[in-house]
Amino acid sequence: MKVLVTGAQGFIGKNLTAELDRREGVEILSFDLDTPVEKLEVYCKECDFVFNLAGVNRPENVKEFAEGNTEFAATLVETLKKYGNSCPVMNSSSIQALLENPYGKSKKAGEDKMFAYGQETGAPIYIYRFPNVFGKWCRPNYNSAVATFCYNISHDQPIQVNDRSTVMHLVYIDDVVEELLGALDGQPHMNDEGYCYVPKDYEVTLGEIVELLYNFKKSRQTLQIPDMTEGCFAKKLYSTYLSYLPENEFAYSLVTHEDERGSFTEILKSADRGQVSVNISKPGIVKGNHWHHSKNEKFIVVSGKGKICFRKHGEEEIIEYPVSGEKIEVIDIPTGYTHSIINEGDTDLVTLMWCNECFDPEHPDTIYEPV
Repeated sequence: MKVLVTGAQGFIGKNLTAELDRREGVEILSFDLDTPVEKLEVYCKECDFVFNLAGVNRPENVKEFAEGNTEFAATLVETLKKYGNSCPVMNSSSIQALLENPYGKSKKAGEDKMFAYGQETGAPIYIYRFPNVFGKWCRPNYNSAVATFCYNISHDQPIQVNDRSTVMHLVYIDDVVEELLGALDGQPHMNDEGYCYVPKDYEVTLGEIVELLYNFKKSRQTLQIPDMTEGCFAKKLYSTYLSYLPENEFAYSLVTHEDERGSFTEILKSADRGQVSVNISKPGIVKGNHWHHSKNEKFIVVSGKGKICFRKHGEEEIIEYPVSGEKIEVIDIPTGYTHSIINEGDTDLVTLMWCNECFDPEHPDTIYEPV
């Protein structure tokens, strides 16, 4: 299957072609500003599907709106018609097509060209009036507030917000690509007016976006990760933010508490999922000897050799679990059992620890009692 993608080097185009490239049996015919114009003739003759993502949104001259958004759409469909190619055509438009500005008018005129071509030839036409699209590879300081905020905040540069209460209608790039691949398979989402749409969208204020982004930046100190619920806006915005990190700042340091016994380092914290830490014990060292009322933990030894001991509060029987980095397994630490972890090897015992709640010095729920 030969798939023509115009605007292949743009934001949506890059993400779409990255997925198309993974599909067996798909040949991508990429067309962009630097593609010889005669290639369009060849591609329109051969293609089995068209993704028209080419367009102009920030020209130096207002006349370029019509050239990039209306005239190119007309050239595209006329070339397809020239070769009798009535394959499906997806056309990228904008919610601004409803507005009386030069950009919106040019997009609306492009839509009209597409619909007229479809009526004349019977070619399936899928027109998407996209709202603001956000995600990786979007150009910052251009026409995307989210991309600009992500880049500037991650690079310690100032941002400008004129009205924090402004509501933005957003769709995430991965959801856009998923929808476009659905259109390729003949299953687009289409409303009663004949326009296609991305079913997963968000309405968020500028103030909420900025607050989330600054919290992401601070998370390297607070260790707090955002809500990662599937489909959650914060999850998708966090993925977007990370894609704009300076390439020399992917790594960041953690606070390690060290003494003669070894060390303890908190890694991640979550308001509803507790925290993850790493504990290192020197050979012969015993750590723990305490129990909890409600706090519970999971221990995973990833290196070294030792044992975890338990004794139920008020009883005498001691339960022992041998642990080793050679056998990765989870040891649950139930409430009401005093417990300890002992390094029985001659190297450091490295244990990954999860706790169902973040440590609160005001309410530690940790009662000292030797096993």
